[in-house]
Amino acid sequence: MKYMKPFNLFHDLLKTNALKQGRLLGLDVGDKYVGLAVSDIDNKIASPLSVLLRKKTNIDLMAIDFQSLISELSLEGFIFGYPFDRQRNSPYAVQVKVFVDDLCKTGKLEGLRYTFWDECFTSKNVELLLKPLNLHPVQSKTIIDKFAAVGILQGYLDYANRNPKLSTE
Repeated sequence: MKYMKPFNLFHDLLKTNALKQGRLLGLDVGDKYVGLAVSDIDNKIASPLSVLLRKKTNIDLMAIDFQSLISELSLEGFIFGYPFDRQRNSPYAVQVKVFVDDLCKTGKLEGLRYTFWDECFTSKNVELLLKPLNLHPVQSKTIIDKFAAVGILQGYLDYANRNPKLSTE
């Protein structure tokens, strides 16, 4: 996996999109689950995809799942939610970095580009929207994780698509 600055990733995606339509995967990494969202072909709209169970022992299986998603959905890059507003060594920031490092160590995602995007309050916003629905806690948690990933990816897409420098370079 190769880290890229957020707008370099989007700029490269725009260049390659002329030949093939590549999409992005948004990830909300938590202690137990990883929420996933995928962009549309034009990289304008994020949609919820699924939730993966996260354990230290299943990182290889997750990498294989990501390989399948890359080929099935024509994914060109991953957008990881990251808590930029907090201290760099906060437990959540460390958790995201460890997850990315563990994925890199599997060697199964070589050449895949990724970046980090602010995940500030994405889960909390979804929680507040779901509260009136009185869902079962397990159902609520998976919905929160998926839609937090949507919030991360949509925030990235909105900002990148509004930046005129990216589309003209």
